Amino acid sequence: MRKIYLNYISNFSGLSQEIWLLSLVTFVNRAGAMVIPFLSLYLVNAKGFTLPQVGWIMSAFGLGSLVGTYFGGRLTDAIGFYKVITYSLFLGGLGFIGLQFLDTFYGFCLGIFFLTLVADAYRPAIFVACEVYSKPGNVTRSIALIRLAINLGFSIGPLIGGLIIAHINYTSLFWIDGISCVIASIILIGKIKPKSRKSKNIQVTLPEEKVPKVKEGVPPYRNGYFMLLFIIMIASTLTFVQYFSVMPLYYETVHLLSEDRIGWLLFLNGAVIVIFEMPLVNWMERIKISKTMATFWGIVFIALSFIVLNFTTWGGILIIGMLLMTLGEMVGSPFSNALALEMAPKGRKGSYMGLYSMSFSMSHIIGHNSGMNLVDSYGFDFTWYVMFGFLVLVGVLTLWLYRLLKKSPKFATY
Repeated sequence: MRKIYLNYISNFSGLSQEIWLLSLVTFVNRAGAMVIPFLSLYLVNAKGFTLPQVGWIMSAFGLGSLVGTYFGGRLTDAIGFYKVITYSLFLGGLGFIGLQFLDTFYGFCLGIFFLTLVADAYRPAIFVACEVYSKPGNVTRSIALIRLAINLGFSIGPLIGGLIIAHINYTSLFWIDGISCVIASIILIGKIKPKSRKSKNIQVTLPEEKVPKVKEGVPPYRNGYFMLLFIIMIASTLTFVQYFSVMPLYYETVHLLSEDRIGWLLFLNGAVIVIFEMPLVNWMERIKISKTMATFWGIVFIALSFIVLNFTTWGGILIIGMLLMTLGEMVGSPFSNALALEMAPKGRKGSYMGLYSMSFSMSHIIGHNSGMNLVDSYGFDFTWYVMFGFLVLVGVLTLWLYRLLKKSPKFATY
């Protein structure tokens, strides 16, 4: 056991102090994000909205995320990641608190839009900060640590959220989510500054953040390889987002799970990632798997997570599906993030990562709405077949990207 423990800890060695502090802020932020996985249940059970209405509200969620990540990337290049992260956390926290006071369909659409616009400006900025504070050769593992913090918070959040819903009420989630975001911004201001700083408990020496004046390379929309990756990420994640809206409804209506049991199932996802992602990423880097092929295998496992749900009505299949999805997420996400970062030239990191993050936002616009309407019209089984078939096509597209990159001297190792 001691050897296993030491081997696990060694996966985190060599990461900078700044990356650990950014991970702490990210954990606090995500631990409170317990509203999101229960939002579709809240809109149906507490507000009485229909599935198509919930689909449109979640599309507004995606549209706000799209606009937020776009401007977040542009602002990161213009004013620096530190200010973008700080304001996004603080104002997003206030937005989550205010969301509980909305009652109408159009009010929710507007409220969700503006909330995610502010909150998701955080995403491209944190990726750029991760690269700035990473030591040479540690970018992928630094991203994996940030993701570990996200998933540790996300695993604890839904578990607590499910218990709160079961024993208190839905609206308590909005207060906890909002307050946690505000706390995260305070930690960031207190512990990480874009200049040298010392405190009683910890010494942090950071370089003055400089916004590059010279932009190298071409904008992301003129980089053909990057745009193909962008399309792949949109296509793959529009199926992945079903786990944040349609899947909780499937757990409740088909398998009759209560909110607290749904919370435990979502906790499994985060717990597995926390324990296994860093060793898995470290092992995959040692065997020198290309980032593009890692992205491909991530898509394969997520596709399998949908199709197995139609094999049997046995309740344990939900755990198998969740584990397959989690494996796909662990294999694909850190390497696709690192691939996007490596494609980005100096001075354009924010723009590239902003566009990369926009792929997830566009998936929210399309994915939730299409998933809800497919279920409403044809049922869950048909929807899972559609998701599986679509991901097979995305996998083929990813293999094509791999072949194109292999032929390019600049990107042959990607």
